[in-house]
Parts: sequence; structure tokens; C-alpha cells
Amino acid sequence: MEAVVFVFSLLDCCALIFLSVYFIITLSDLECDYINARSCCSKLNKWVIPELVGHTIVTVLMLISLHWFIFLLNLPVATWNIYRNTQSRAAEVTHERSHDQAWLPPALFLHVSL
Repeated sequence: MEAVVFVFSLLDCCALIFLSVYFIITLSDLECDYINARSCCSKLNKWVIPELVGHTIVTVLMLISLHWFIFLLNLPVATWNIYRNTQSRAAEVTHERSHDQAWLPPALFLHVSL
């Protein structure tokens, strides 16, 4: 059972790292004016929920399989993702996403490191 949990966790983390790199590339395209803000938001918004689900599944899986240390490492990032997505669902305006970019690199580095 543990091998299955860790293999799934490894595959999920690889997918989340790929998604984080995609976010960084898309935001750098926005910064260089290769794409406009509305196009950037439409590209990134469709991947927010899969990112949230992927990270939450790994966190809950570590809780169920009683790997407390890994669970406690993933818990702050999963909590932050849930908080960020529940608070920003009410107002998805393109200019608000550009203000969130200041928080994105530290959050991505924390996300990639876990």
C-alpha cells in the first residue's frame, strides 16, 4: 500500500511541478506583452482547480496512510490553496490577477519545494 501511495504522490508532484512551470512561462509571456491579461487569465484559470485537487488529494492521502511528517509538510500549502481559491472565486477580474503576481513566485517556490 505504501508503495502505491508514494508512486501516486510522485506522479502527482511531477504534474504539479509541470503545472507550476506552465504558470511561470505564461506569466512571463504576460510580463513581456506577448499575450494580454484576459488571455493569460483564461489560460491559467482553467488549471487552478486541477492544481487544487491534485495537491489536496496528496495531502489527504498522506493523512489516511498515516505519514504524519509528509502530511504536516503539505498541509500549509494545501490550506493556502484552498483559502486562495475560495476567496477569489467571487471576483475574478483580470486586473486583480495581475496584482496577485507579486505573491505568485514565493508561493510557487514553496509549492515546488514540497
